[in-house]
Amino acid sequence: MSIVLDGNTLTVDKLVAIARHGEKVEIHPDALERIKTCRAMLEEKIQAHEIMYGVNTGIGEFSEVVLTDEQVGEFQKYLIYNHAAGIGDPAPLEYVRGAMAGRINVHCNGRSGCRPDITLTLAAMLNKGVTPFVCQKGSVGASGDLAPMSQIALLLMGEGHAYYEGKLLSGKDAMEKAGIPIPGLEARDGLATINGSNLLTAMSAIHIYDMTRILKHAEIACAMSLEALMANTKPYDVRLHQARGFKGAIRTAGVLLKVMAGGDVAEGNLKMKVQDAYSMRSTPQVIGAAQDAILWAKSQVEVELNGVGDNPVFFPEYKLTITGANFQGSPVSLPMDMAGAAITMICVLSERRMNRLTNPALSVGLPPFLSKGAGMMSGMMLSQYTADSLIVEQRILSAPASIQSIPAAADQEDFVSMGMNTAIKNGQIIDNAYGVLGIEFMAAAQAMDFRDFKKGKGTSAAHAVIRKHVEFLDIDRPLYPDHTAMQELVRSCEILDAVENTVGSLDG
Repeated sequence: MSIVLDGNTLTVDKLVAIARHGEKVEIHPDALERIKTCRAMLEEKIQAHEIMYGVNTGIGEFSEVVLTDEQVGEFQKYLIYNHAAGIGDPAPLEYVRGAMAGRINVHCNGRSGCRPDITLTLAAMLNKGVTPFVCQKGSVGASGDLAPMSQIALLLMGEGHAYYEGKLLSGKDAMEKAGIPIPGLEARDGLATINGSNLLTAMSAIHIYDMTRILKHAEIACAMSLEALMANTKPYDVRLHQARGFKGAIRTAGVLLKVMAGGDVAEGNLKMKVQDAYSMRSTPQVIGAAQDAILWAKSQVEVELNGVGDNPVFFPEYKLTITGANFQGSPVSLPMDMAGAAITMICVLSERRMNRLTNPALSVGLPPFLSKGAGMMSGMMLSQYTADSLIVEQRILSAPASIQSIPAAADQEDFVSMGMNTAIKNGQIIDNAYGVLGIEFMAAAQAMDFRDFKKGKGTSAAHAVIRKHVEFLDIDRPLYPDHTAMQELVRSCEILDAVENTVGSLDG
């Protein structure tokens, strides 16, 4: 069933369905009427020779240069040529599809001024699987993601390159093979296609989706480690967290108990310490704080997905054109910088739990480094090294990009969001998180195998999935295949699916 884009109801989940899973899109009839109404107003203003930025003027430092009637149409072509100035490797196809869906949704507000043909063509490209080749690097996240979005706009002129049916083709060939007419660019069409932070917002939406699942994996891994370390479960009593009031902590505490339910640790059948280390008993507060941060970031991303990121913005109801800076990526880049730091934080906590599993001074009787033959064998000693290297990289990447502005365009664009840098580094932080959590899962499963007591229903389900992919470490072997397999297992969400199928949703 198609997802209807109307300018108001695009969510993170819907964008992921379009971008990652190939769901088709429709444009709501009311939205199409708004686009037509706005275009009619724009054409009246062009005929009246009203000065409008980016329509009959140059852009950036050239905004004071007024174009002739003959130049207005041709200008859009050269605008796209000039701005298609990215560099390097292509962005993943799901990012580009997400950016296209986001841009269509902006148009659906009826304030961008493009012809309906432009919006309909972008929708046809999504539905028929024509995905432009877009260099991921080159955007500073203000005036929109101009460089990458311009590579999308090249297809609207039958230029550039695109992927179609698994092959990289010229833009003209891809459009012809898919049976999509090339609309060309007339006044305003080019700028209306590129003038928003749509790629970095699409990437951020996809990252939020994945981060939410990472937090659930962190809770499951923690529950397994808590069982293996025979934790005192009093710190996870939901009433404790309700007394403080943070929603994320309340949720995480409940999830931990839910996943451990049915086991001897959760039922208090084992001797335990009066008070465990922070890396154990602070987990609800830490993962909960990350949860709250990511929920706020999600709310900001969804505002942007449904907002009007353009310059100028047209108000047909007032016959008005307002020039401003709604393309500025800071409302997304700032919360997403925090979201990336939140994922790094929960990985630091994960490594500290893994340290307690492997350190014989802290592991409550587990064999050193979870090895049956300590001395001759080193067990999971080196797994910690790998996790540590990933975390140091995450820490470096957690420096905020949103404060890193470098002025451009002869200081006309003297503060920019650098939101694309935020999005790129968050992708790397997420990839490393799969690795760090995968290593904790592997250690926790190994530790559980050394414990002879009843395990929780959720932790047992997680353990069973892990053992389908990584065998018990009986004697030392090269661990890089196991580490990589665990990283991919976390990415796949197979553990999460198995646990939720056993104990119910972990949404809280």
